[in-house]
Amino acid sequence: MGRDHTNIGQLNALEIPRYAGPATFARLPRRDEVERFDVAVVGVPFDSGVTYRPGARFGPAAVRQGSRLLKPYNPAQDVMPFAAQQVVDAGDIACNPFDIGAAVVQVEAGLRELTAEGGRAVTIGGDHTIALPALRTATATHGPVALVHFDAHLDTWDTYFGEPYTHGTPFRRAAEEGLLIRDASAHVGIRGSLYDPRDLDDDARFGFTIVHCAEMDLIGPHGVAERVRARVQDAPVYLSIDIDVLDPAFAPGTGTPESGGMSSRELLSVLRGLSGLNIVGADVVEVAPAYDHAEITSVAAATVAYELVSLLAGKRP
Repeated sequence: MGRDHTNIGQLNALEIPRYAGPATFARLPRRDEVERFDVAVVGVPFDSGVTYRPGARFGPAAVRQGSRLLKPYNPAQDVMPFAAQQVVDAGDIACNPFDIGAAVVQVEAGLRELTAEGGRAVTIGGDHTIALPALRTATATHGPVALVHFDAHLDTWDTYFGEPYTHGTPFRRAAEEGLLIRDASAHVGIRGSLYDPRDLDDDARFGFTIVHCAEMDLIGPHGVAERVRARVQDAPVYLSIDIDVLDPAFAPGTGTPESGGMSSRELLSVLRGLSGLNIVGADVVEVAPAYDHAEITSVAAATVAYELVSLLAGKRP
């Protein structure tokens, strides 16, 4: 794909200042400005599935703003992600803010259309509800996937107020729908209080393992990455990253903050340790800029998305 063409990258920041120019992710070309693409960064401004603080519908715009400082070369992964593959900003998928079920259908349709020609998507939320249609889209092409889920919360609860589609339920629905490879999926960064001890029992029943955030103190980012790699092996992998996996000191702008989380450096180190996996899709969700300070959260999320795009440059399906 990208290897046979000259790819169009970012605007030159030495000619057009980073605070000027188009408001696309990393100031990359829009989808309609290129003939083909390998990776599309796409926003889903939806937060009707939240159970506490709203505002993640403004996350995609905030992450794009936070991405203006990103440069062409990623030394941590030794890759030029925008030269190695054609990356575009595919804009936003508009969806119904009043009907969650309808919105899930619309997001899936938008992602299927976007990836129909073989490109992969890095989806920017929006709340975690959107991970379910993203997983449906990925599995339609690649079959069941190993989910690596970075979050403070399990997101395998059954319903909230009788609603089966919320930001706390996507991975229970995904397991029920057969989208996940049983005993190959993992939660990373889990912490905080639960409703009942049975929450953990239910989660295990769906085939997840948990790398609790406290384990970071014992085995470090390298050890966490090795546990994830051993878990997923050579399966197709979907990465889902709730920005609240970070401690509120590093990501205050989110809807359900939990103390005791990962640092930005720890999360980036774990992601870099996943190089070479067969990653077929990814998302970064739950950025709620109304609670942010000095773009701390949006810059962190933009950097995470940059690392994901860099990972995708390393291996093609």
